Amino acid sequence: MVQKSKMTGEAKELLLVNEYIDGVLDPQKPMLGPVKDGGHIVAHTAPGCWGPMITPCIKGGHEVTKPVYVEGAEVGDAIAIEIKSVEVTSRATASGNDKPVEGRFLGDPFVAVKCPGCGTLYPQTVIEGIGQDSIRCAECGENVTPFEFTNGYTMAFDEHGEVGVTLSKQAAEEVARSGREWMNTPDNSVQNPIVTFAPHDLVGVMARTRPFLGQLGTTPSRPTPDSHNAGDFGSFLVGAPHEYACTDEELETHRTDGHMDINRVRAGAVLVCPVKVPGGGVYLGDMHAMQGDGEIAGHTTDVAGVVHLRVRVLKGAGLAGPVLFPNAEDLPYTAKPFTDAERRAAEKVAARWNVQQLEESLPVSFVGTGPTLNDATGNGMQRASDAFAVSVEEIMNRATITGAIEIGRHPGVVTVTFLAPVDYLKKAGLYELAAGQYRKES
Repeated sequence: MVQKSKMTGEAKELLLVNEYIDGVLDPQKPMLGPVKDGGHIVAHTAPGCWGPMITPCIKGGHEVTKPVYVEGAEVGDAIAIEIKSVEVTSRATASGNDKPVEGRFLGDPFVAVKCPGCGTLYPQTVIEGIGQDSIRCAECGENVTPFEFTNGYTMAFDEHGEVGVTLSKQAAEEVARSGREWMNTPDNSVQNPIVTFAPHDLVGVMARTRPFLGQLGTTPSRPTPDSHNAGDFGSFLVGAPHEYACTDEELETHRTDGHMDINRVRAGAVLVCPVKVPGGGVYLGDMHAMQGDGEIAGHTTDVAGVVHLRVRVLKGAGLAGPVLFPNAEDLPYTAKPFTDAERRAAEKVAARWNVQQLEESLPVSFVGTGPTLNDATGNGMQRASDAFAVSVEEIMNRATITGAIEIGRHPGVVTVTFLAPVDYLKKAGLYELAAGQYRKES
């Protein structure tokens, strides 16, 4: 495991972040900060997915913020991240299904783009015109776009950011000619704006916005392309022909599952992330304007935005992966905290059958990832089992009758949500977070 020396300098109560990585989360590189334990991070995030995917010098498929060192966070701890606010700043975006273009990458089009003309790996690019052949190698002028749309759309948002509407060909091309301005791409971002492609297969579709973060987490303990910091996309690294190749064991050991695309990771939620390098290295990005469960198209509406987080260190938590405390309204029906009326009804049943004590419980969601949804579900249940020192079979029963398995991203990110006994949460050091999130709702 890579170890970084302790960061020097006075920790800040509030840290402003507007710097981005080249697509690779590398624990050997300097972090921003430090920020105080209990301090705040305000970040200007760049769009994820499609823009970085058509920018070959970005090596990870996303353009997330430079990681932040959190004072006092040591390997084996966890960092609780309270999402105070998520605000979209883009006025338009584009997205859709992708198709890799053979001959323009080395094993993985998200990571290792290779110019088919001059053979340059990770080439710099220039934009010539609009459309899917507009991204050109700065050295030889060859089309280097590693992805094309099979069905895509351009979407504009209303002035309040509450709804989006997909645009016609003429309107999409108008947006494409001033892509950075319409997407409000941050000044330090290097990505090519995806609206340059001007996709317009869907026209006149209305969609409600509910912004969330597709990427939020801590730095993995080996250099990892940012979009591959999860068990599903990360499986593409196993035996890969490029420099970021790893084994199954290395992936399991070092990943922190920061790339989740779980639409419940939004304002008001609390995400608890494992610390695998000193300082944790909190990073974020890949904001989306809206998404149903599963991100079934492979992509959704990538937007720039401003995010406010508060971070707190949980000593010795020993979590293998993220734990989420969603907003109460985002919980499955069966996992919502019980009302007083429901508890009184249960007490009558317990008295009738001589059950001496009713269990006190609160909701919790364990994130699981893997090459498939079945693998991800197994991973999430095992993480819950390990955290609470009970059998997987017990977790299966609890998730069945007091919770649900929900898809974050197809093909392999889920949440295993259930009502956990208060004494389990206390032993795992998660009770205060759960109580703070849900006692006010009961």
